[in-house]
Amino acid sequence: MGMKLGIGLYRHMLKPEYYQFARQCGCTHLIIHLANYYTSDTNVVTATDDKINYGYSQAGDPIWELDSLLRIKQQAGEYGLELYGIENFNPADWYDVLLDGPKRQEQIERLKQVITRVGKAGIPAFGYNFSLAGVWGHQKKHAARGGAESTCFDASLLDLNAPIPNGQVWNMTYAPGDGGFMPAVTSEELWGRLQSFLEQMLPVAEEAGVELALHPDDPPMPELRGTPRMVYRPELYQKLIDLVPSRSNKLELCLGSLQEMQAEKPIYDYLDQYLRQGKVSYVHFRNVRGKVPCYDEVFVDEGDIDMFRVLRQLKDSGFSGVLIPDHTPMMTCAASWHAGMAFALGYMRAAFQMIERGML
Repeated sequence: MGMKLGIGLYRHMLKPEYYQFARQCGCTHLIIHLANYYTSDTNVVTATDDKINYGYSQAGDPIWELDSLLRIKQQAGEYGLELYGIENFNPADWYDVLLDGPKRQEQIERLKQVITRVGKAGIPAFGYNFSLAGVWGHQKKHAARGGAESTCFDASLLDLNAPIPNGQVWNMTYAPGDGGFMPAVTSEELWGRLQSFLEQMLPVAEEAGVELALHPDDPPMPELRGTPRMVYRPELYQKLIDLVPSRSNKLELCLGSLQEMQAEKPIYDYLDQYLRQGKVSYVHFRNVRGKVPCYDEVFVDEGDIDMFRVLRQLKDSGFSGVLIPDHTPMMTCAASWHAGMAFALGYMRAAFQMIERGML
């Protein structure tokens, strides 16, 4: 089978009307988010700074239990949709894995249980972002075509060195603050934490038949809020691949994040490199204009990436995973999220059909 058209649905969207919308747009697969960082269609990828984050994260949420995963899978299946992946651990369930804190091993064991359940539910992919600052510092601007509201990043508008308060990680709050701030950590130490995480998690993922797919840094700055970033340049994806070799060690390939990076080569060269190794799990199909420290997320057909060229590369490599639109601009209408997403999915479905007919 060839490439699959999917959509990413957040927790508040896991209900019939969104499944029906996805199927009407031609989707066959889902990537879902179970962490509760977004709560409404108008609050997807919020503008955040040192005063506003994504909210509170609660540990031990029953939504991660096997019966819950199976229920979501069954409900989606009633609308002809297959559950392909889950994206992001709940920050309250692994903050000490990221911080190398006292509950680290206890939380690792919980994550192992999560991945085992994901495998038992027949879900092949799990995306994660090994980051302390998380997705942080985006602004909302009318930067896309026709003045559509989109997610943007302009480092000049932020205090990039604003420290992260204790009780926060990955841009969410997991415990009340105590007036202190996250301890300093070097890049080498953070890579060591990732290596230790993968050495314990990848054998479990292999046995469960689940791919662990790392999302690159967003925004891809070398440092943010006094913390190092891990994959802020495209070649650092190779460092991840080589860090702990495993058939389950994969990439959550975010085209927008890769294009935003300062890089020595075009994005297409790096894409070829990772496709040749069979390391791409699934793709965030989004376009941007500009690079760090200042860029705008725009409509899929108006950014700096030649998206048709990317699709040809995926086809020629034999890639058979899922592509989902991501962070689509909000169109000016009563259902701004739906309209923006429908535009991106229509573009992608037409392109898929052109590929199938040998026209692209």
